Amino acid sequence: MAKMWAGRTDGATEKIADDFNSSIRFDCRMYQEDIKGSMVHAAMLAQQNILTQDDADTLIAGLEGILQDLDDGNLTIDMECEDIHMFVEAVLTERLGDVGKKLHTARSRNDQVALDVRMYLRSQIDEISALVKELVVAITDKAEAYKDAIMPGYTHLQRAQPITFGHHLMAYAMMLLRDLGRLADTRKRLNQSPIGCCALAGTTYDTDRYFEAEHLGFDGICMNSLDGVSDRDFCVELMSAISILMMHLSRFSEEIILWSSWEFKFIELSDAYTTGSSIMPQKKNPDMAELVRGKTGRVYGDLMALLTTLKGLPLAYNKDMQEDKEAVFDACDTVKMCLQVFAPMVATLTANRENMLLAAQKGFINATDLADYLVKKGMPFRSAYKISGQLVAYCIQNNTVLENLPLETYLCYSELFADDLYNEISLKTCVEKRISQGGTSVASVEQQIQYVKEALV
Repeated sequence: MAKMWAGRTDGATEKIADDFNSSIRFDCRMYQEDIKGSMVHAAMLAQQNILTQDDADTLIAGLEGILQDLDDGNLTIDMECEDIHMFVEAVLTERLGDVGKKLHTARSRNDQVALDVRMYLRSQIDEISALVKELVVAITDKAEAYKDAIMPGYTHLQRAQPITFGHHLMAYAMMLLRDLGRLADTRKRLNQSPIGCCALAGTTYDTDRYFEAEHLGFDGICMNSLDGVSDRDFCVELMSAISILMMHLSRFSEEIILWSSWEFKFIELSDAYTTGSSIMPQKKNPDMAELVRGKTGRVYGDLMALLTTLKGLPLAYNKDMQEDKEAVFDACDTVKMCLQVFAPMVATLTANRENMLLAAQKGFINATDLADYLVKKGMPFRSAYKISGQLVAYCIQNNTVLENLPLETYLCYSELFADDLYNEISLKTCVEKRISQGGTSVASVEQQIQYVKEALV
């Protein structure tokens, strides 16, 4: 196929150079955005009397036909073309003749591709945000079901204080709400139209950039033409937001992997989201969670690749910027795939209340509450802390827990102990006493769930 840019040169590049230069194998996914942008561009040219209305109508009808044929599978994208823009223009010219050659008036591929990428990523943000919301709903539903299931809370991966499984799950719901906020902020900054910036300096034609921006759903226009064609901040910002989102999914995956192991046995994953071993019949592997954890590194790599590509580029457009699409497309594809499997994996898991409670009891995680009991009776905290530690050591030596020690044993350490001690150090009481906002009591977890539900509306 003849090169659209032939003129200054004869356009006769070597096949290997064509393949190296081509981007159609990955930018072809933007054909809908490219065609819709061109239809609005044709309408603007007619409004401004740059093209006749008849020519614009012919162009728009031709573009509609190409879009319909591609959607229906009646037209196949030619991978020999340099990019999706050249393919669409070539088909349009083939179908319409010289009228098709008028479409590219008052624009460049530089602002055209910037437009296509912004439109495509805008829809990607909407899709990703919808999937994040589905995961948040799955988490809040599960938190509601286990809002009173006592488990050990950890610091340094050591049992620390009693919490509920619902409380732990809601921590991830809060992280994901922040992810939604970052995606929304990215979309807001992305939603400025670059079309009309042309190659880098604007155009001598009396175009109406606001017309195109409005009809393509943008909030405004890029106010500097150099910036409009060379800006890829929105790609970096989206990939940064996705990287943080993947980090949250990876942390959650790590805990799911731990919790589902025989060493913890806090949860049971559905068979639908685990795999077996080819040699060990007893195995039930949390492969989906492990893959999410692994794919997080892949998304980080996409982000770093684009940052590195952009860091030394002079204004305005450079061919290096073609590297933006594979990285950002891969990041979007990866996070969507992870979210699609993560939400049902969470929705179908079950928690083992008994094992969680047993781990909480054996961890002496009510030792702080034991010390607080003595403090409330008038003992200095450091003295109470020491006695609590001594009682924990006694329990370990005698293979028992604080709740099962007789009062006589407690009285050997302090005369301040009384029968009311056992209610104060019961794990249920320890959880329910934590009434501060954001805490682990059932009432607090219910407030958190309500907060998240309202935030999703």
